[in-house]
Amino acid sequence: MAIEQTQVLPAPVLEGALTAFTKKLSPLIGKTIDTSKYAPKVADQTQLQKDASAAAAGLGSLVGPDAYKPFMSPYQQEVIDATLSEFDRQQAIQQTGLRDAAIDRGAFGGARSGIMEAQFLNQGAMDRAALQANLLQQGFQQAQAAAANDLAARQGLGQYQQALGQADQGFAQAKLDAQTLAAREAQFEPFTRLGLVGQQLAQIQPGAFPTTTVGYQSSAAPASPMASFLGGAAGAGGVLGKLGIFG
Repeated sequence: MAIEQTQVLPAPVLEGALTAFTKKLSPLIGKTIDTSKYAPKVADQTQLQKDASAAAAGLGSLVGPDAYKPFMSPYQQEVIDATLSEFDRQQAIQQTGLRDAAIDRGAFGGARSGIMEAQFLNQGAMDRAALQANLLQQGFQQAQAAAANDLAARQGLGQYQQALGQADQGFAQAKLDAQTLAAREAQFEPFTRLGLVGQQLAQIQPGAFPTTTVGYQSSAAPASPMASFLGGAAGAGGVLGKLGIFG
């Protein structure tokens, strides 16, 4: 005996949307995402950074005990010799003056004259040695200052090159990061797009679309491709819950 029954069918527009959604979703279930497409990448050192590192490695020769030697003036000895020669000339003039004064006093050749000349010569020798030492020290200090200035200039240039290199590397890294992000978004785009659609479908409230109530006899349900799947679920949220996506 046939039994009169009724069943509520979803609105065609909703049924069509769910059917299309399911068709799009099915190929993505169990799909493996190729993470190598968006693996992180690190920008290489720039040439400026490499040059700065190489220059820094060569600064060791500028900080050792002999760092001043390349900066010693090649004309230092000539300057010392000329200065001492002038000193000797002035000493000779003064020594002659002492002798002339002793002669004028009639004391030349005497003990007092001899003592005064000996004292003059001893003092002159000490003054000559001190002058030579001062000239050598002056040359050494000038070379040390030049070495320090050269080191500071090289270090400053290296820091400037390093800063420029880091800026260039940072720009290159930003480009790589942007490319990585774009590649990742491309891999996830189908999932993201369907996720947004699924969220919209899940938010549809029962009664938002008109339904159709049909009657039939026997135990067979009306020929609706989604009716048996919906199983009387109220709204798209229940449908998506059946899909295991939401709810």
